[in-house]
Amino acid sequence: MSLNILIVGAGVCGPALATLLMHADPGHNITVVERAPSLRVAGQQLDVKAQGLPILKKMGMYDNIKSLLVAETGLQFVDTRGHSVAEFGVTTNGKRNYSLSTDREIMRNDLVNMLYEASLKRRREINHLAGSGKARGSLKYEFGNSITELSQDDNGVDVKFSSGESGRYSLVVAADGQGSRTRRLAWGAEASAAAFHSLGIHAAYYSIPRAEGEGGMAKWFNAPGSRSILMRNGDRPMTQVYLFARQNAGLLRQAYKEPVARQKEAFRQVFAGAGWDTDRYLRGMDECNDFYAHEIGQIKIDPLYKGRVVLVGDAGYCPAPFTGMGTTLSLIGAYVLAGELARHKGDIGSALKAYSEVIRPPVDEYQWLAPSLLSGMFPSSKLGVWLLQNAAWVLSSLKVDQLIHKVLPAEGSDGRWPIPEYPELNLPAC
Repeated sequence: MSLNILIVGAGVCGPALATLLMHADPGHNITVVERAPSLRVAGQQLDVKAQGLPILKKMGMYDNIKSLLVAETGLQFVDTRGHSVAEFGVTTNGKRNYSLSTDREIMRNDLVNMLYEASLKRRREINHLAGSGKARGSLKYEFGNSITELSQDDNGVDVKFSSGESGRYSLVVAADGQGSRTRRLAWGAEASAAAFHSLGIHAAYYSIPRAEGEGGMAKWFNAPGSRSILMRNGDRPMTQVYLFARQNAGLLRQAYKEPVARQKEAFRQVFAGAGWDTDRYLRGMDECNDFYAHEIGQIKIDPLYKGRVVLVGDAGYCPAPFTGMGTTLSLIGAYVLAGELARHKGDIGSALKAYSEVIRPPVDEYQWLAPSLLSGMFPSSKLGVWLLQNAAWVLSSLKVDQLIHKVLPAEGSDGRWPIPEYPELNLPAC
């Protein structure tokens, strides 16, 4: 029943899946390949909410998460002079999320490191329990390596790597993100491209040194031309900058095909003269080393497997950053896939079919976005910006966010998709 498994991607999903698989069966031979030369620890804040936190609890990581949370105190809408127009607090105490900021924010690097170290720790435990005898199974990470070709039959998948090596695996798991190369190789370029559904918004993310006086409040700024800037730092020494644009799509799409310097220049052109602290953020962009830009969209594909290649996390069902559910869906996906593989005891075909069916309800729920939300958050004119700011001021003045927070049901008490129980996973907290 032990399998030879290749996981592509060492972000949130890959190490979480590796850990869960080793709890279920220490005899699995697991290889995780990551095309980056080392663990990718750059990135912005992530939300751990809904089913994500209980899954981490089941894995015995609750205390680790609590010690790493970012102390963000809410969100301010600001005008071109930086003055606060409206303020909204965080969603707390396990309530169903409705706001940008929650009390369970964590930096991506902290979460990825935690999951990576957990997988290594689990492997050490297995080896220790074997004593002087040879432990069954294995776990290895290969950085600076990626898939270049794959072909499969009824019994396995043959894979060629950029390193020049090749291997045969019982199962290949694509956990390599929205632009998954593994999905493109297995499904074909046309089907893979068709799975991407653009939301018409382009984004750049990076970090700059924190300025004096920047506190725990995130700040949201709108400028005419459907441009928005989000700044957040919580209690951290670096300020996270998010640039969002709904216009100049042609310029930005072309830039994604070019070096990072050209991408920065394209965003500089789009945001020139936007107001507020934009000049500081654009200067900081020139000097940052964690810049990342892309077109925001959702990945929709069904079923989530083809033969013995399966999609997990953003590679199969990216919900888009505005839902705040990407991390949660990645953890759900890793948990359900590992659970179904354990439950079906080596019957990979049945396990993948069950995984694709079980995970569909939370995917459909968390990919839902109100069309009016996106258009309303990115007004194109000065009048539109003025209307949005005044609407935010009214809601803040009436303390609507506090009222909503009081009446919101706790997560899991309102019919939300229940986490399946998989005793076959042999998790420490179950």
